[in-house]
Amino acid sequence: MNNEITYIRQQISKLGIEIDERQAEQFYQYYSLLTEWNQFMNLTAITDFQEVVEKHFVDSLSIVFVQDIQRTETMIDVGTGGGFPGIPLKIAFSHLKVTLLDSLQKRITFLDHVIGELGLTDMKTIHGRAEDFAKPGLEREKYDLCVSRAVANLSTLSEYCLPFVKTGGSFVSYKSKDAKQELQNAKNAIFLLGGKTEECKDFILPETDISRSLVKIKKVNGCPKKYPRKSGTASRSPL
Repeated sequence: MNNEITYIRQQISKLGIEIDERQAEQFYQYYSLLTEWNQFMNLTAITDFQEVVEKHFVDSLSIVFVQDIQRTETMIDVGTGGGFPGIPLKIAFSHLKVTLLDSLQKRITFLDHVIGELGLTDMKTIHGRAEDFAKPGLEREKYDLCVSRAVANLSTLSEYCLPFVKTGGSFVSYKSKDAKQELQNAKNAIFLLGGKTEECKDFILPETDISRSLVKIKKVNGCPKKYPRKSGTASRSPL
């Protein structure tokens, strides 16, 4: 396991993030649980150790290109799936208070198991849809940062995610390709939801030829109460 621990630390250090041996062990334990549970439920198509480190762990942590995580306190990961990017961010930045939201109960069961096995604190999971939990009195406007690697267009994701963000906070969307056209198409939605585009960062994942984009949207005004609309509407009829 020593070689794996060294590899994890080396790859993450390429982002300018230094983790200790205990944190690297948590990442390896997470990898082991991910591949174990993936045999009987669909968590990831990527199971090779080095690929998981590069395409899940390093990719999740790449948010440091656009967000000062050291000065971020509360975060929600919408549509977290197998726990990306929320769990890698929690392992690397232990001060974060993290909420993981997913609509599939069996994924939540997996995530609860990971949190317990890794001894992570200040974390909670929510089984449900973003449209339901972004309502007043629940999780609405509680977070400094909302993140999502979910596969949806930016207009739809903005409606799901911006309502969770405090005014002055940020929503960061992880994209697998150049997001400039998608961002252009989402301008109206972002404005209606109280957001303002702050940055669109294109980069290549270290040690790969994979292009990635991070779109950072600042919450500058409160989100109108009618958003998000009822379940499924944002995906069927984007703003």
